Amino acid sequence: MTDLADLTLRSQSLGALPVLQHVLDRLGLDGLLEQYVPHVDRRCRIRPAIALGILLRNILLGRRPIYGLQEWAQPFLPSLLGLEPDQVGGLNDDRVGRALDRLFNADRASLMTTIVVRAIQAFGLQLDQFHNDSTSITFSGAYAQATGRKIRGRQAVSITYGHNKDHRPDLKQLLWILTVSADGSVPVHYRLCDGNTNDDPTHIQTWEALCKLTGRTDFMYVADCKLCTRANMDHIAHGKGRFITVLPGSRKEDAWFRGYIQDHDLPWEEVIRRPSPHGDDRPDDLWRVVPAPNRSAEGYRIIWVWSQSLAYQHEQSRLAALQKAFDGIQELQAKLQGPHCRIRDRAAVEEAVARILAQGGVSRWAEAEVTETNDTRFRQESRGHPGANTRYVKVERSRFAVAWKPKPAAIAFDARSDGMYPLVTNCDDLPAEEVLLKYKYQPNLEKRHEQLKTVYAVAPAFLKDEGRIEALLLLYFLALLVQALIERQVRTAMKGANLDVLPLYPEDRECKAPTTNRILEVFESIQRHDLMDGENVYKCFEPKLTPLQEDLLRLLEVPRDRYGLAAVGMDS
Repeated sequence: MTDLADLTLRSQSLGALPVLQHVLDRLGLDGLLEQYVPHVDRRCRIRPAIALGILLRNILLGRRPIYGLQEWAQPFLPSLLGLEPDQVGGLNDDRVGRALDRLFNADRASLMTTIVVRAIQAFGLQLDQFHNDSTSITFSGAYAQATGRKIRGRQAVSITYGHNKDHRPDLKQLLWILTVSADGSVPVHYRLCDGNTNDDPTHIQTWEALCKLTGRTDFMYVADCKLCTRANMDHIAHGKGRFITVLPGSRKEDAWFRGYIQDHDLPWEEVIRRPSPHGDDRPDDLWRVVPAPNRSAEGYRIIWVWSQSLAYQHEQSRLAALQKAFDGIQELQAKLQGPHCRIRDRAAVEEAVARILAQGGVSRWAEAEVTETNDTRFRQESRGHPGANTRYVKVERSRFAVAWKPKPAAIAFDARSDGMYPLVTNCDDLPAEEVLLKYKYQPNLEKRHEQLKTVYAVAPAFLKDEGRIEALLLLYFLALLVQALIERQVRTAMKGANLDVLPLYPEDRECKAPTTNRILEVFESIQRHDLMDGENVYKCFEPKLTPLQEDLLRLLEVPRDRYGLAAVGMDS
C-alpha cells in the first residue's frame, strides 16, 4: 500500500496550447512544416519542423527571444510542444537557428500559399475585398553582409537604409508588405523587400499574387496613395480588377478642387453620423461624400470625403502649429531686445525666423517682419574711473525687432477644405458612400502592423544572418494569421450568439471586441497535476476550467476534451 506521505505533486502548464493546437490542426500547419522542412539529418535531436512549431507557439504566447526558448518551454507539458520529456533540454538557440536555415532554403512562397488556402477553406474566408499596406522593420546593427547577396543559392533581401516609417532614419530596415482580407482582417499575403524599396512598384506584383490565390480578378483592392500611379491603376483596370486608393496631395487635381470649393457649394451626402468616440466635447463623428466635378488625369473617378472629426483635428493642428511658431518668435524677440544680445547681423535674424516658421510648418499661414534700428550710445575712450578729462566716443550698433504677421487669407483658404481628402476608384457603378465605407476598413490592416510591433514585438535584431531573419519573419506572418483567425472566430460566434460583450478584462470588466492576446491570456493559468509515487504517477487530476474558459472554448469551437485526460497525456 502506498504511503501518502511519500507522494509528491507534479504540476505542468497547459496554458492556451490546446487552443492553439486546435487552430493549427485545422490549418494542417504542423504537417505542412514537416512536408516543406523535412527531417533529413538523423543526428538532429529535434526535428526542424518541431523546432519551428515551438518557435511559432512562443511568438503567439511567450514572445521570448530565441536564446530563451528552452526556459519558456520548460514549464509546459512536453507532448503539447511535440517533444519527448528528455528533448526539452536540447531546445537551444543554435538548434533553432539551424531550423530557420532549413526554412530559408525551403519553398516558402508555396508554403505560405498552401497555408493561406487551407485557412480560406477551413474558416470560410470571404475573398471579395483586400487591403494592402507596408511598414518598416527596423534593425540595430551594421549588417554589413546583408547587401542582397545569395545564401546557399537563394537571393536574400538587403537590410539597408530607406524611408523609415518608425521615424528612425539612422537605422537600417526591411520593407514588410502585408495584405489582409476585409473579412476579419485576416492576413493572406506578405512580402519582404529590400529596405530601400519604393512602395509604388510593389502593388502590381501583390495584385497578381492575389489573383493567383483567389483564382479571380474582380475583387476590390484597397491601398494608400502609393497605389495611385498610372502604371498601377491601369494594370488593375485592364486586368478587370477593381481598386480604391487615395489621391496624393501633391497631385494637380487636389489643388484644383481645394481652389474650386472656395466659391462653390457642393451637394455633400451624409454617410455616417455617430457620437464622438472620445466621449468629450469634440464634434460628432460625421462623414460626407461628394463626386468630384472632374476625373483624375488617368480618367478615373474621384470622390471627395469630408470628416467632421478630421476637420476638427486639422483646425486644432493648425492652431497648435501657429501658437508654437508665435511663441518661438516672441522668444526670439525677447532675446533680440535683451541687453546681452550678440546677434548683430540681419541675415542671422532672418535665418532664425525662417527656421522657426519652417519647424512649425506655418510659413504658409504666417510670416514675421524683421525691422532694424540704430542704437546710439557713448562709452569711455579708455579704461578707468571717469574724470574731468575723460574722453567719450560715439558707438552705433544695429538693433533688430521681429513682428508676427498672420496671413488671414491663407488660413481661411485652407480652413475651407479642412477634413477633406479624395479617393480614386475605377468602380463607376459603386455608390459614393460604398466607396468610402470600403476604404474605411483600411485601419484594420494598420492594426495588424501595430500588433506586429507591439504585441508580438518583432525584433529579429539578435539574428545576424539575413536568411534566418527572412525565415523568422515568415513565422511572424503565420502568427498574425493564427491570431486573426482566433479573433475572427470569437467575434463572429459572439454575433451569432447575440453576445455584445464578454467579461474578459480583470475584475470581470466587459470587452466588446475580444483580441487574441487577451483570449489566450485567459487560459494561461491552466495546469495538469499528477500525484507522483517516486517516478510513477499515482493519480491524475483533470484540469478545471472556469465558466469564462468554457464559454471561450464553445465560441472557438474547440472541443472540451482538448483539456481532458487523454488529450493532455494523462492516465485516469
